[in-house]
Amino acid sequence: MGETGHTPVLPNSSGSKRSSRRKTITKNYDENLMDDLIEKHLGTSSRKKNRTQQDLEKETETEAMIALSLGFPIDELLEEEIGAGVVTELNGKEQNNYIVVRNHILARWRANVHSWLSKGQIRETVSNDYAHLINAAYDFLLCNGYINFGISASFESQIFEETTEASVIIVGAGLAGLAAARQLMAFGFKVFVLEGRARPGGRVYTQKMGQNGNYAAVDLGGSVITGIHANPLGVLARQISVPLHKVRDNCPLYKPDGGPVDKEIDTNVEHVFNKLLDKVTQLRQIMSGFAANISLGSVLETLRQLYAVARSNDERQLLDWHFANLEFSNAGGLSNLSAAYWDQDDPYEMGGDHCFLAGGNWRIIRALCKGVPIFYNKTVETIRYGNEGVEVIAGNQVFRADMVLCTVPLGVLKKRAIRFEPELPERKLAAIERLGFGLLNKVAMVFPHNFWGEDLDTFGSLRESSQQRGEFFLFYSYHTVSGAPVLVALVAGDAAQPFENADPASSVHRVLGILRGIYGPQGIHVPDPIQSICTRWGSDPLSYGSYSHIRVQSSGNDYDILAESIEGRLFFGGEATNRQYPATMHGAYLSGLREAARILQATRARQTNPRKSVIQKNLGQSISDVLLNLFKKPDLVFDDFSFVFDPLCGEPKSLGLMRVTLSCYSEDSVNQEVVQLYTVISREQALELQGVNGGSSDKISFLFRNLGLKLMGADALGFSSDALITKLNSSRRGRGRPRFVAG
Repeated sequence: MGETGHTPVLPNSSGSKRSSRRKTITKNYDENLMDDLIEKHLGTSSRKKNRTQQDLEKETETEAMIALSLGFPIDELLEEEIGAGVVTELNGKEQNNYIVVRNHILARWRANVHSWLSKGQIRETVSNDYAHLINAAYDFLLCNGYINFGISASFESQIFEETTEASVIIVGAGLAGLAAARQLMAFGFKVFVLEGRARPGGRVYTQKMGQNGNYAAVDLGGSVITGIHANPLGVLARQISVPLHKVRDNCPLYKPDGGPVDKEIDTNVEHVFNKLLDKVTQLRQIMSGFAANISLGSVLETLRQLYAVARSNDERQLLDWHFANLEFSNAGGLSNLSAAYWDQDDPYEMGGDHCFLAGGNWRIIRALCKGVPIFYNKTVETIRYGNEGVEVIAGNQVFRADMVLCTVPLGVLKKRAIRFEPELPERKLAAIERLGFGLLNKVAMVFPHNFWGEDLDTFGSLRESSQQRGEFFLFYSYHTVSGAPVLVALVAGDAAQPFENADPASSVHRVLGILRGIYGPQGIHVPDPIQSICTRWGSDPLSYGSYSHIRVQSSGNDYDILAESIEGRLFFGGEATNRQYPATMHGAYLSGLREAARILQATRARQTNPRKSVIQKNLGQSISDVLLNLFKKPDLVFDDFSFVFDPLCGEPKSLGLMRVTLSCYSEDSVNQEVVQLYTVISREQALELQGVNGGSSDKISFLFRNLGLKLMGADALGFSSDALITKLNSSRRGRGRPRFVAG
């Protein structure tokens, strides 16, 4: 997939995404410092005793700040908390007390994410007068994945107080699918995951590269943990004791001829870039909703000309580099990004440093997979959903469950690669169409030795023309975390698509030309790489791109629409369903926790109002008996085929049922067995089948290859055909027929 996430935010009035090139170099980030910080303020569980009022106030303030960093407002409830009814009255004393208790629970668990936090432990540090608030806050935080989530070994022995026998199919073994699977299994659900690839992780993909002892773990997909504070991926890293490396801020830039960019020009153009984005913010406030129909690129170019900035060739190339960096952040060209809403998620951006995970992100993926039943090489083609449950078809296999969670990338939904029956609501289809899904590619190279220096994690290269600005504009060095000297060149913006069609050897040759242009004049030899890989995420049929962005005429609301469940049976997860944290790995993971909570809520609601089977309710018969009666008097018969249709509807495309009767013989060719298989078919398809020359085998072949229909047993028809069977049975028994009056 390429990088997931945005560049850091520099202090300014607009809060828009900025260049990743900060000017201060700090130590590598140590996630365990979070433990030390919290422990310093909270102390041990014995803090219920011997605390002054001043101590309590200080601890409450610290806990409120920790909760704020996790996305909870200081003095308000989340909408989800209100919906869950955590307090009996809003905006009163009870709500204030609940917030204090909730913040305390959050801080207590974040102080030690390796251990399961129980209600009993909370009662040791909170007065018994607030027992009902402890229960409300703890249950909400637990079920919604704010505490006791992740991959700590100590969690496996824990049993949730409430379990369920409901079953869930999860489509996709990426971060969203794996997060949901583990959470649902902890809730007591029967879960299995269908994954189209031969591996887990989806767009998070760590590849082993190199040879002769120079091996490296290289992230060809999502790689950077963007903002470590409160990031759930940071929690997972702590739980499996994997160190993180801060992406250091020193990012020198080089001109197209390989020479270093003048520092004064660099500083001035970066200032201009930030000011232009400030002006975009001011302009859209004036224009109000009209900016939704304008691209960010057109506004930036208009402002650049209006203020006559970046006029020299050097300045324009440098400004183009910043534009390319912005396109990298959003996996989309500036001409596609909405001027009004492209940065709508900025207020929720994770704070703290950007980090690499030592050894690659596969270490988190591998830990998340432990104990989760995953079926690989199962590309889902159809998802059926209805009152009685769901059916998921992958190849020639049909999987059934009570609910299904679809976590495939937005690119797959845009391609209509999965057929939904019934079709998705128009509201959701429109949101899928409006949202953008862009592209980022990489050239990963393992070298015999590190020639670029130990103190660099990133450096940039300017291009001659604006059209090429995203081609190999930024290099990431993974030598600190991969186990070998690795450079990864990024291809973003409008350059990413042509790159997919280019010859990989030619692309690597161009990258080496850039590197030798930079280091050759310094007297540094740039060797050929031991191995190189060029990604093509746009051509991948299981992703069709990298990550989402808000395109012209779209808005953050489309993320919410995409996340909406349907009939309590069909659910959606993934980074493109997360309005607050789109285009990030942690956004995908959080969406999985969110959907696990929604599935639990839907199951609880259904258990309080159970429904009977449509067939049983309306017919009082088994499906086999109903089909037997229907086919006693078929409407059309030829060869081994018979058909029944609705007598009240003669439209060519009206649907009916087809039955084919096949005779099977045992090995001794004596005993004969009759097998009856069924499918849903239209009137015109039945007539088309009738016209096929040859016998039953020829017609069955035509049925599969030309009509795209599949035969199945009576029991396999399932709930997806219930409504049709009920309708046919009712109309053929004379119920619901129109009355005719003599004139």
